[in-house]
Amino acid sequence: MALNKICTLCLQQSRNELRVLNSLINKRHHFVYTPDVKSPVKGETQKMNMFQAINNALDLALKQDESALIFGEDVAFGGVFRCTMGLQSKYGPGRVFNTPLCEQGIVGFAIGAANMGSTAIAEIQFADYTFPAFDQLVNEAAKMRYRSGGQYDCGKLTVRAPCGAVGHGGLYHSQSPEAYFAHTPGLKVVIPRGPIKAKGLLSACIRDPDPCIIFEPKTLYRAAVEEVPVDDYVLPIGRADVLLEGNNVTLIGWGTQVHVLLEVAQLAKKQLNVSCEVIDLVSILPWDKSTVCQSVKKTKRVLVAHEAPLTGGFGAELAATIQEECFLHLEAPVVRVTGFDTPFPHVFEPFYLPDKWRCLEAIPALTSSANL
Repeated sequence: MALNKICTLCLQQSRNELRVLNSLINKRHHFVYTPDVKSPVKGETQKMNMFQAINNALDLALKQDESALIFGEDVAFGGVFRCTMGLQSKYGPGRVFNTPLCEQGIVGFAIGAANMGSTAIAEIQFADYTFPAFDQLVNEAAKMRYRSGGQYDCGKLTVRAPCGAVGHGGLYHSQSPEAYFAHTPGLKVVIPRGPIKAKGLLSACIRDPDPCIIFEPKTLYRAAVEEVPVDDYVLPIGRADVLLEGNNVTLIGWGTQVHVLLEVAQLAKKQLNVSCEVIDLVSILPWDKSTVCQSVKKTKRVLVAHEAPLTGGFGAELAATIQEECFLHLEAPVVRVTGFDTPFPHVFEPFYLPDKWRCLEAIPALTSSANL
């Protein structure tokens, strides 16, 4: 009888511990999503998450451009994130089709198709696997117009790739490789923060005269929901968005990190009485120096945050440019809060990410009395 009671108590304790663990597991996201409420165009809107907005943009591209092709691993049935769902049945296997598991071949085929006049929209299943296609992207696609003296170009090439942390991706399915491609003249690189941006930026990439890479934060595919215009529209590449105006510190991020920084701005105001301006860079290449420098000259302090590792991350480019352009306005050194210089971890992902607490912790040093 006593043994049964002990076993029952142990079981109850285990259940309590399991509930705690389950609550931590179910709390998958390290951010609170802040939807865009302002529509970029007039007209009817529809509630969409980000993968549905991307699907809508692809649907419109296929409908409006008979030369448009969509291809990649598993895209025929919709892809692992469902972004191409229903498109093959609507437009046929000649325009939406699977490829072998060969990223170099996917991008090589896309370059050839674009050079011959097709609108090539290639999907790389995870941004981590753009690396097997790195030579094709940086040595072929980016240089085609220059190399051929304008006889050929890859201006009708768009590469889509899910990027960033997702809560359980580990080292091969969580990376943010934007800085690698930012070093390549001839490419354009964009990262949306939600459904409205994703549809408009993808549509702009498909029409752009240069080859484009759109990195889509995979954790936002379902977490991000907005009222998205159903009609066709494009959003500008190379223009940052000031999402929140402030006076004391400029916070700069892109993709998922934007939502982290919006929450940081609220916490900084409440806990530290610090007014933060939040900028979504939107476009990595080209990037909006004017908007960033204008903000920094006003606030005189800046924090840049991104999921990619610190060393050589795109935050370093921002910091260098801010130092060159805004040096006499700065009241404190530029601060970077980023992933660490390690492979992307699995179980230690929560400690790796530049979450709101790490970002908030960096603000007092920026605004200390010594820097005022």
